[in-house]
Amino acid sequence: MGRFAVSSMLFHEYPCDHIFDMIAESGLDSIEFWVETPHFWLQGRPEEELAACIAAHPDFAPITIHAPTLDLNPCSINPKVAAVSVGYALEAVELAERVGAAVVTVHPGRRTAKRTPSGHDYERFKKYINLLREAARGKQVKVAIENLEPRINALLCTPEGAAEVLEQEPWLSFTLDIGHAMMNSPEEAIRFIDLTGDRLVNVHVSSIRDGRPHYPIHNDSTAFAVLEALADTGYDGYLTLELEDMHFDHELTSEEKVILLMRELEPLQRIFS
Repeated sequence: MGRFAVSSMLFHEYPCDHIFDMIAESGLDSIEFWVETPHFWLQGRPEEELAACIAAHPDFAPITIHAPTLDLNPCSINPKVAAVSVGYALEAVELAERVGAAVVTVHPGRRTAKRTPSGHDYERFKKYINLLREAARGKQVKVAIENLEPRINALLCTPEGAAEVLEQEPWLSFTLDIGHAMMNSPEEAIRFIDLTGDRLVNVHVSSIRDGRPHYPIHNDSTAFAVLEALADTGYDGYLTLELEDMHFDHELTSEEKVILLMRELEPLQRIFS
C-alpha cells in the first residue's frame, strides 16, 4: 500500500503545526511540505519549527518536500532569475536531507517566452540538472523532477521527454502529476506510468475539469482509471493529493478541508489496498 499524503498548500492560511494536526485528523499518513507554505516562508523558513512538527507526528515520517516554484524559473533567460531559482532548488535538497525527507520534488523550468523551447533553453536546463546532481551526491533524499502542465514553453511535459531525461540521469527520480498529464488525455497519464514507472517516487493526485487540474478525485471515474493503472504496476510510493481550494464556490473552513481529505482518501485506499 502506498503512503497517502496531501500538499501543505491546501492549508496555506494556517500555521505549520495546525496544518500537520489537520492532516492527521483526516486520516492521511504523510505530507508534502511546500517550502513556500506561507507561514513557514514568511517567517524566514524556520527549520526548527518544521522539525518539531515532524517530531510531533512521527507517523508522517519520512515526509516529502516540494522545492519553491512561485515566481521562479531555473531555466529563465534572465540569468539573475535563473540563479535565484536554482539556488532555492538546491537549498530545498539540503533542507529535505536535514529533516529526513524521503523525496524532494523540483520543477524543470520553462522557456521564458511563450514559444517552443530552443537549444539555449535546454542548455540552461542541462546546467540546472548538473547542479542538482551535485547537490544530491551522497544524500539519502531522492530528487524527483515533476512533469509540468502541457504548455507550449514547458521543458518537461511529455512522457517521452520525461523518459529521455531519466535515461540520461540514472540518479534522478520522477514525480508524476496526474492532473497535469490528464490535461492532454487520460491515456497520456497512463503513458507516463508506462515509461517512467520504475523511477516514480511520488504521484501528485488530482482530477481535471474544463481543462484545469487540481480538482478532487472522489467522484471522477477517469481519475480512478488512471490510478488503477498505476496500482496495477505495484506502485507503493507516495500518493499526494494536490488540490486547489480556489476551485470551490466558497472559502472552505478547516473542517471542510479535513472532510474533503477524508472523502479523497476513500478511493485511494480502495484502489491501493
